[in-house]
Amino acid sequence: MSTFLNQFVDGLWAFNAFSGKYEHDHGDNLYRRSLYTFWKRTNPPPSMNIFDAPSRAYCVVKREKTATPLQALVLMNDPQFLEAARVLGERIIKEGGSSVENKIALGYRLLTGRYPGTQEMDLLTEQYQSAWTLFGGNRKKASDLIAMGEFPLSERIDKTELAAYIQVMSTIMNFDATTMKR
Repeated sequence: MSTFLNQFVDGLWAFNAFSGKYEHDHGDNLYRRSLYTFWKRTNPPPSMNIFDAPSRAYCVVKREKTATPLQALVLMNDPQFLEAARVLGERIIKEGGSSVENKIALGYRLLTGRYPGTQEMDLLTEQYQSAWTLFGGNRKKASDLIAMGEFPLSERIDKTELAAYIQVMSTIMNFDATTMKR
């Protein structure tokens, strides 16, 4: 985690007299569901707040249907979601066949439960090409993006290709079809 993020997390849990120091999990414990998180009534977890988690003062049958720019920012920048996009990017490179379109279609289907339409595929393919060009010209940027998270990185994967697919998978994670069940 970045120094800023560490300071933010430390300050967040120190607020309202949290007993003890918050320790970021590692290994298998890092990938537990968010159900297993600290929850303080006066200071709920920020990402749960942003995604409209109920206050827990009463029972709620289903989540409110809202979308705010903050939700998109969390999905694009939170280390948890960037690492998920990286792992999915690795998976589609390995299992998606030889073409960019097949790989994007696999990631899209895994995230939304359906195949992309023609216009969606064209836009996502264009995004992949732009990201590939960007990261091909700046290996440091690609390495920084790929370094996000603790899940082991496959040694035999092209870093430029993976960074480009991370961008595409992160975009698909932001689609309404991914975040909301209608």
